[in-house]
Amino acid sequence: MTIRPRSFAHVVYRTYRFDQMLAWYVKVFGGKVQYQSPVIAFVTYDDEHHRVALLNLGIIKGESEARVPRGQPGVDHVAYGYRGLQELLDKYQELKAQGVLPYWCIHHGVTVSLYYADPDGNQMEFQADCFTSNDDANAFMDGPHFEENPIGVEFDPVALIERLGRGVPENELLPRTVHLPVSDIRGSLMG
Repeated sequence: MTIRPRSFAHVVYRTYRFDQMLAWYVKVFGGKVQYQSPVIAFVTYDDEHHRVALLNLGIIKGESEARVPRGQPGVDHVAYGYRGLQELLDKYQELKAQGVLPYWCIHHGVTVSLYYADPDGNQMEFQADCFTSNDDANAFMDGPHFEENPIGVEFDPVALIERLGRGVPENELLPRTVHLPVSDIRGSLMG
């Protein structure tokens, strides 16, 4: 039996009309801006930490890079939530056994995430929440660690699986303790 997501989590759009898109999603969904920088913004319309994110292509992509598919406006990825870190890593092992591997493994701080691409290149994020409550996740997004690095740090899922196998509790593996300098964030955004 396959491991299925618990929920649809969020969608991320790439745009050159960052301010207009942000205003539109806030207005249409009666949302609020959870976090905003010149590069990225997160909007929520309920108690979830974010439901829509916007990547500002005008900041993160130069003109010469704008012709590549990931540099074009449109959907960047959709995200699906799993019940916890163990289930997310079980899904990783299930897919790995079938020859399907993530192209990016990143600890965002609010989630631990594995990014996959389908045969057409559509991207999806499989994630496990790092906090037991949305209030705690929202507080993290309002805090200094998220401001310093709103994207996250890469990780090796095999290393996490090994640590869980040695009996390290999930709650010890979920806090993000490593930070990238801001100069490294833009380079990791679009691969």
